[in-house]
Amino acid sequence: MHRLWGEMDRRLLIKLGTAGLAALALPGAAKAAMAEGFTHGVASGEPGPYSVLLWTRYAAANDAALTAELSENPDFARIAGGGTVTATGARDHTARLLVDGLEPGRWYFYRFIAPDGTISPTGRTRTLPAGPASAFTLALFSCANMPFGWFNAYGHAAARGDIDLVAHVGDYLYEYRVGDYPSLQDAVPGREVQPSNELIALADYRLRYAAYRSDPDLQRLHQLFPMIAQWDDHEFANDTWKGGAENHNEGEGEWRAREAAAERAYREWMPVADTRWRHYQVGDLATIFLPETRITARDKPFEIEEIVAGGGDAAAKLKRFAETAYRDPARQLLGGDQEKWLFDGFAASVKAGTRWQVCAQQIVMGSLFTPPESAGWFGANPPDIVRRRVAAAQLAAKAGLPLNLDAWDGYPAARDRLLAAAQGADADLVTLAGDSHNAWAFDLSHDGRPAGIEVGGHSVSSPGFEAYTPEISDATRVSALRASSPQLKWANTQDRGYVSVALTRESVTANWHNVASIRTRNPALSGTHSMTAERGRRTYNAT
Repeated sequence: MHRLWGEMDRRLLIKLGTAGLAALALPGAAKAAMAEGFTHGVASGEPGPYSVLLWTRYAAANDAALTAELSENPDFARIAGGGTVTATGARDHTARLLVDGLEPGRWYFYRFIAPDGTISPTGRTRTLPAGPASAFTLALFSCANMPFGWFNAYGHAAARGDIDLVAHVGDYLYEYRVGDYPSLQDAVPGREVQPSNELIALADYRLRYAAYRSDPDLQRLHQLFPMIAQWDDHEFANDTWKGGAENHNEGEGEWRAREAAAERAYREWMPVADTRWRHYQVGDLATIFLPETRITARDKPFEIEEIVAGGGDAAAKLKRFAETAYRDPARQLLGGDQEKWLFDGFAASVKAGTRWQVCAQQIVMGSLFTPPESAGWFGANPPDIVRRRVAAAQLAAKAGLPLNLDAWDGYPAARDRLLAAAQGADADLVTLAGDSHNAWAFDLSHDGRPAGIEVGGHSVSSPGFEAYTPEISDATRVSALRASSPQLKWANTQDRGYVSVALTRESVTANWHNVASIRTRNPALSGTHSMTAERGRRTYNAT
């Protein structure tokens, strides 16, 4: 999702013109191994207390049987686990292997060995703790558009020694043809992707993953930390829902074929399990839920322009919509089966004595409303498309409708059910979100009572509010948004970066790290903002 200002989309941008880490360096031999067969390094994911999933890609003329080895030391003097797996042409020469029989809460080194003795780069991963756990830190990423700039957020995180787990909540890559989003003028030199066309067929998606995974900072992040990952929309097409997408038309073939191709490529190239939703138990400290919010059950997003189409009194149409279809309880985002899994999971986690219930999902859950001041943010003579959409957004706000109907704000009944379930379970809910390209801190509430907090992560490289309102300062935007959106406690609408989320038994602290630039490869930060919530309060501490 990149439509940051209500119905704004890419067309507007087109118009506006540590310890042990040294052992994991890539020496000359390892670089040669990558060139000969292990083309995209190594990765790990799906950690449990006794198991972890390992990934690599070995390109060869024929299928290749690989041996995986895990060790507690980088010299592999003592093998703690492993197995064999075949990198097949049918899976684009990728290979995944679940290794079990490991010890909980422990770091491991791992590698793959090819039939000819070629050895992959050495990776590092860890299992989740079992039983009492005092602290755990995860890094939250989303929205990495390679042509827009360098993945310095990945680079900064990869250099840290205090991250236990990486959570990527979607838009790991983008499906657009070269020159669309970004335009050729806005693209950063040296950040070319393949193929040049829009991703539709399986071969297209595979090539784009290969291009993204050639990025050295993304490779390094995968090499050093286990990752839990879930797609959002751009792994398929913009604004995906269960029956299609905004960026898919009849001339591009059947949607189901495109959806299947995208999902298959994702599972080939990512260190993920084959289930669409899953959870991870971090000892007695946290349960991390990873739901799927796009292709399983999501009903088609509402469009303000469709609601007011056909002439007549637009304000009256929006008011009637706000009172009827907008609040339809039958409208789905997760679907009945997934809601039961998640809501039962909240209850089971609390009953087991787990301190935090973390929902790492794709889209912003807190409510954002269009500020009335924003009508003047787009210049004296904006393009006609901007003028129309700004006017529609203002009318929608007056009708009580939120800014972005592709987020949870477009599915209020589904959100009410989730927050009510969290309250009913007495959960200490922390939601993690991406998708919006900007950084947010929300206090979530339901039925007049606190329900939890949300950590909204900014993008790795995709543009945010600043791209649409370049003459307006971040302070002005944030002040207006906070005034119009009571749940919003803090925001950053100008920087790219990532969030580290530190969980302890009594508090959770979110640290929004802003990279200095994405125009050149440099992991330096321009600043960090921190906010803390105490267990049991279900709101952020006052700032």
